[in-house]
Amino acid sequence: MTAAVMANGNWDPALSRLLVSLEEARQVLPSSEEEFGFLSDLLQSKELHALVKVHNKIINNGKDEKFHPTLSNSMQIALEVLEVVAPRTCISEDCKEVFMLLQKPHIQGLLCAHDAVAQKDYFPRLPEIPLEVDEDEETIKIVQLVKSNEPLGATIKTDEETGKIVIARIMHGGAADRSGLIHVGDEVCEVNGISVEGKTPNDVLKILQSSEGTITFKLVPADGKSGLRESKVRVRAHFDYASATDPYIPCKEAGLDFVKGDILHIVSQDDAYWWQARREGDRNMRAGLIPSRALQERRIIHERAQIDKAAGEETENDDFDREEIATYEEVAKLYPRPGLHRPVVLIGPPGVGRNELKRRLIATDPEKYKTPIPYTSRSVRHGEVHGKEYFFVTREKMEEEIESGKFIEFGEYKGNLYGTSAESVKSLVNAGYVCILNPHYQALKMLRTPQLKPYVIYIKPPPFDVLKETRNAAYARSTFDENNSRGFTDEEFRDMLHSAERIEFLYSHLFDCTIVNADLSAAFEHLVQAVTRVETEPLWVPASWVQ
Repeated sequence: MTAAVMANGNWDPALSRLLVSLEEARQVLPSSEEEFGFLSDLLQSKELHALVKVHNKIINNGKDEKFHPTLSNSMQIALEVLEVVAPRTCISEDCKEVFMLLQKPHIQGLLCAHDAVAQKDYFPRLPEIPLEVDEDEETIKIVQLVKSNEPLGATIKTDEETGKIVIARIMHGGAADRSGLIHVGDEVCEVNGISVEGKTPNDVLKILQSSEGTITFKLVPADGKSGLRESKVRVRAHFDYASATDPYIPCKEAGLDFVKGDILHIVSQDDAYWWQARREGDRNMRAGLIPSRALQERRIIHERAQIDKAAGEETENDDFDREEIATYEEVAKLYPRPGLHRPVVLIGPPGVGRNELKRRLIATDPEKYKTPIPYTSRSVRHGEVHGKEYFFVTREKMEEEIESGKFIEFGEYKGNLYGTSAESVKSLVNAGYVCILNPHYQALKMLRTPQLKPYVIYIKPPPFDVLKETRNAAYARSTFDENNSRGFTDEEFRDMLHSAERIEFLYSHLFDCTIVNADLSAAFEHLVQAVTRVETEPLWVPASWVQ
């Protein structure tokens, strides 16, 4: 038996040596024939031999030869096994289990996939690449791509110097990029055997659109081929974009649509006019084309000029910096900082309800939420305490500090100055409080700094009919009336909506969150959720705030 086993060339050498050693020690070791018989049978068993082979394959994976399928008809064998075990399912639970297991769709699918790979039966089947050499022996490469519902991920153009059709850009993550065979600058000679000489890019696109299955390109390689390297830049979009309505995009199918507020991953800024981007978190790896910052700024400037021309005059810009054109803002994730909370800034038109929302929020936890104590130049009144209701300072002192930029907002009422200092906000933040502010919208220019990192919430009024109905139903008192003795007038409602439109036009790109205050209870619930999110979740902020 031992000789027969050792003669088997497929037997594991280690098992053979163990068996020989066992026979040599048989007369020396004080063991029974039964024990020797058990060990001998074990070392010669096919089961142990199979286990050792599996072990060795796993241990040596990547070191020895590659794995190869041992058979290519596993599905056929599975069907034969079903025929064998079917009559025995009534008498054997094991046979019944195997019978049920081999009929499961995912098992059969796995076996079919195994056989397809083993037989190298891949779909689609690519035709043989023609072996051609041009008479002038110019280097040519033949590239075959399978056409599917996915765009090829490349755009073409006419080279201004040579008049040839060349690859203008490769879309990151697209089919052409994944192939690794097509590069920017490659000259297109033929598409599916059709010469493109003298044709326009639109002519070539029509050839591609009419092609089915495999598309074969004959290309002259570009001189230099550098791999596509993705940037890590993320931006927040400050405008809506629909590629289908853009008459200037090089390829509408390659466009990426987005809406204001979307976070975009800019993977390439190589082109001066068209960037490549993906929506942050999008599982589609193919990038799309979006207008570059420079291109979008030019469009906005043109649109504003047209509006001004149509109006016959310059639009009002008393508090609007014309140089600030909102297109994209580079952003990064800011993680909550223990003991150092971001100030919450409520922006909105007068009368929209910011004061009441702030009051309710602070009332939920007065030891956590604080609002800075304002400064005033007026005299102390009976019962007032310096540093409680106000900080009382001289007019000269307050004017001096306003001039030096120490106040985030200020104003004059009945001959007295009032304002909020930047230092009072910083002191609350440094003391571990959540600072709640509801300043004039112009204060955003002073507040939105890397030092304070505010979270800006825009409190927006609902449409006129809803605004009037809800305020009258709640017996809301007009904030435009000094004594708060009457309700809002229709004209005051219209002023509120007009002010809201202006705030959105000027500063909407600075808002982190928008809450429509139609129902006060619902708006307050939304506010609490937003503040909780600021304290617990990483959020997108200007990239300069986290550098």
